[in-house]
Amino acid sequence: MGANTYHQSHLKILMTREPKHIDLGQGEALPRIITEIPGPKSLAFIDRLSSTECPAITARRARRSETTGVDQDPIVWQDAVGSNVRDVDGNIYVDFTSGFGVASLGHRPAVIVDAVKAQSEKLVHAMGDVYPSDIKIDFSEKLAEIAPGDLAYSILGLNGSDAVAAALKTAVMKTGNTHVISFEDSYHGLFYGPLAVSGYRKSFRAPFKNQLNPNVSRVVFPKNTDQISVCMDALDEIRKAYSVGALIIEPIQGRGGEHVAPEGFLTELRKWSQTHKVVLIFDEIWTGLGRTGKWFACDHEGVVPDLMCIGKSLGGGYPLSALIGTPDVMAGWGNSEGEAIHTATFLGHPVSCAAGLATLQELQRKEWPEEVAKKGHIFETRLRKLAAGSQGRLALRGRGYLQGLVFSNPSRVLEFMGFLRERGFLVLPSGKNAEVLALTPPFTITDRQLETFFLIFEESIPSFW
Repeated sequence: MGANTYHQSHLKILMTREPKHIDLGQGEALPRIITEIPGPKSLAFIDRLSSTECPAITARRARRSETTGVDQDPIVWQDAVGSNVRDVDGNIYVDFTSGFGVASLGHRPAVIVDAVKAQSEKLVHAMGDVYPSDIKIDFSEKLAEIAPGDLAYSILGLNGSDAVAAALKTAVMKTGNTHVISFEDSYHGLFYGPLAVSGYRKSFRAPFKNQLNPNVSRVVFPKNTDQISVCMDALDEIRKAYSVGALIIEPIQGRGGEHVAPEGFLTELRKWSQTHKVVLIFDEIWTGLGRTGKWFACDHEGVVPDLMCIGKSLGGGYPLSALIGTPDVMAGWGNSEGEAIHTATFLGHPVSCAAGLATLQELQRKEWPEEVAKKGHIFETRLRKLAAGSQGRLALRGRGYLQGLVFSNPSRVLEFMGFLRERGFLVLPSGKNAEVLALTPPFTITDRQLETFFLIFEESIPSFW
């Protein structure tokens, strides 16, 4: 059977209209689409949701069709395992988003489910900083073990914004200075503290401008080594004008479009921050825990920050984040004097900590960062070949299993997302103009699932491009 014949027959199987329940097993199934996308049950669920949910959340996808002509009404998920998601209409997808980067170990991994079940039978809630659980302590010790350098003291949270907010507070406690330097197109979360320092989309900040910290300066994220000196000069100018307490950066900008910090840049930031006694914060919420082929993206350059924010995949699907810092910087908080001035009801939630401990142990046991380094190289090579064959319409940037295909025509990204979704692959856009197709598959994705993705992508090139 020739390659093209195989490809055509394979796509017919994927697009069959005959309903048939498929056991997802370990999440290694190929896509199977049996209805229009979105299907009738998904649409009915969204109609119900729109009567109870803030319209800014439910309707935002529908508005895309009004502004771009691309229908992006949501599907409604019913179950997921491994790399697979099934919607309420019975359609099966391969998730190249890892559920916003949460499902690095796949959806519903057995080790996480077992850990959560065991913890749920003992203790589901403790009292954070007053009466902590034993599992919180076990988890915190494991986190300190895997963190680079002397990062050892942590503040736990439930999402990435929690970690970033804690980092910004810590910098103030250490230095007494409130001015923060961040980067254009950066994304650190939407809570007030993180939103103020984020550089992604002015429209996100505009309605809340008068309630956000005004003590923020942003510089351009360098795209190559030639731009590093320009950036460093800009940092010096800001420091002359303000008493800077913190500098926060993503080693690879995720939502901002998979921009990788050029070689040597993190090292320069480390030297600069130490010279000027500025707290250096790495936001590794998206890039940490093996996603780039190292435990953390900063490991590629051997640079250790003062503070590191970790989240997304940390809880294996359960809400959990952490700020982890050096003893010196964390000492800026001083000792507790009866009441903690930074805490929360669900600080160190036992079930989430059990999931987090199981996640870190599984990453160690299966040596996933090393495995992603190998698989990510193959993945990147295939993507680079696709880009090379697109006659300049595509470019590639990223690292490991965090890759972005940059479209020369940004208007095609949402359209292509729909094309892939109709064929059973879930992807997301990134970049300030949604010009990038972000590809962040679970570490557990199979060779067959990847090969099917590339077959469909290659099939699109003659007609779509």
